[in-house]
Amino acid sequence: MPVGLPEFVENPENRCPVLLLLDTSGSMAGEPIQELNRGIAAFKEDVRKDTKASLSVEVAIITFGPVRLIQDFATIDHFTPPRLEASGFTPIGEAIDCALDRLEARKETYKANGIQYYRPWIFLITDGAPSDCWQLAAQRVREDEAKRRLCFFAVGVKDANTKILAQIAPPERPPIMLNGLDFRSLFVWLSTSMKRVSSEKIGVAVALPPVGWGQITT
Repeated sequence: MPVGLPEFVENPENRCPVLLLLDTSGSMAGEPIQELNRGIAAFKEDVRKDTKASLSVEVAIITFGPVRLIQDFATIDHFTPPRLEASGFTPIGEAIDCALDRLEARKETYKANGIQYYRPWIFLITDGAPSDCWQLAAQRVREDEAKRRLCFFAVGVKDANTKILAQIAPPERPPIMLNGLDFRSLFVWLSTSMKRVSSEKIGVAVALPPVGWGQITT
């Protein structure tokens, strides 16, 4: 019988993976990136308060541009919120492809180690429009959503192109425009949602808290 990876031997809990796909392009410089950093720190602190969630929720962070894996999947106790800095363009298509590939690789690791997992979440946050081709990446998102392989959320900040985001996001989950720079409320909502998901059995539908931090766009 194969020996599992130490992280799964020490903590065999079902995993609840969430991948943060964060725009760190030049237009996010100043207050936006500062508030985003504070929001991520608040997310960690809030998840840590829940024993079950702290063992189950795994976080990964991919930033763009350029596209970088800043944090690979790790449970909250092994997650150190990064200090993100803003520069570069907005290659959303490349970033989505990277996120989907990383998520599939993580699923394979779970399966190889006998770990059950909840439907993964990808959270895209951007304040602009793609600077690259994004249509094929959007098609992958919609196909994976249709097959219930993941939940994809698109969040627009400030001058985000909501028309393009609406073509990337699945039809049943349209983009949400953040109220100002209220990243803290967004990430506390995300934490609350993760705590609810991780407290249920895998496959059980969970009622998410109301979105008080943004406006749904149609």
